Amino acid sequence: MRHAFLLAAAAAITLLRVSAQSPAATGALAQRIAHTDPAAYRALSAVHGGAGSMSFAALLNRGAVTPEFNFLHRGVIPAGSGIGHHVHNVVEEMFVILDGEAQFTIDGRTALVKAPVGVVCKAGHSHAIYNASTETLQWINFQVSVVAGVSDAFDLGDDRVGAALDKVPTFVTARLDRELLTSGRGGRGGRAGGAAPAAPVAPATVVTRTAGAGSTFASPWAYLNQVLIQPGASMDPMTHDGIAEAYYVLAGSGTVTIGNETAPVGQWDAIPVRLGDTSSFKNTGTEPLELLVYGVAKDMDTKIASMKRR
Repeated sequence: MRHAFLLAAAAAITLLRVSAQSPAATGALAQRIAHTDPAAYRALSAVHGGAGSMSFAALLNRGAVTPEFNFLHRGVIPAGSGIGHHVHNVVEEMFVILDGEAQFTIDGRTALVKAPVGVVCKAGHSHAIYNASTETLQWINFQVSVVAGVSDAFDLGDDRVGAALDKVPTFVTARLDRELLTSGRGGRGGRAGGAAPAAPVAPATVVTRTAGAGSTFASPWAYLNQVLIQPGASMDPMTHDGIAEAYYVLAGSGTVTIGNETAPVGQWDAIPVRLGDTSSFKNTGTEPLELLVYGVAKDMDTKIASMKRR
């Protein structure tokens, strides 16, 4: 049924091959870690027919973790600017508002969302962002394809400026407040925990919560986890036989070990962990190390199996 839909949509949409395999997919660990550099942001105007202009840079591109992984972008949207209303038919995204607030639209319904929050943009559903505030909006965007190596977009010709606001969002959001973290379960150093009310965090511990479940996504996107590592603590090593991961450092500093290599990481770094890698993180700083963890399965059967274990 999905293939029939794609064929029917071909006349109205142009499928675009996303950029060639990312340099982050090969080479020494230190070279695979991407550092956020606002000076390197690319400025664009009228993105998807949106108001004003925005700036961004690609931290991780296709091939960084799996063939279905398309990118991890980091950028800013100034006051009075946005990303216009558009739809993706073969890719899924999650915008994470790191700082500021946004009028976010999903399927023509708009609501105000405030940082820190992630908004799920599912395949086949339209979305848009507008910054009606007086402050610059900081964001990251993560994209996974239902069809490996392919991305698409169809603009709807609406900047959503002045859109009516719902009292609460009518779409899926993921709150990323640090206070929501809870002690983990499942023998992975807290990585597979649930989202129960947070308990006090003891020193030298690792705590986690699942902020986005795999059932939300039609692609091999398996989960979004939020992890907090206290100073001096380490995550249990994990071998990624079936699920690769992309990490984004929200706060703090430490080291990541992948295989037999160790490299430093800090705030706003992006770290790809590929299928077959063994990874662990350690907090070497004096403040908590906070991570977003995007898991992408090697195939849908592996994703479904992982969902049943959670």
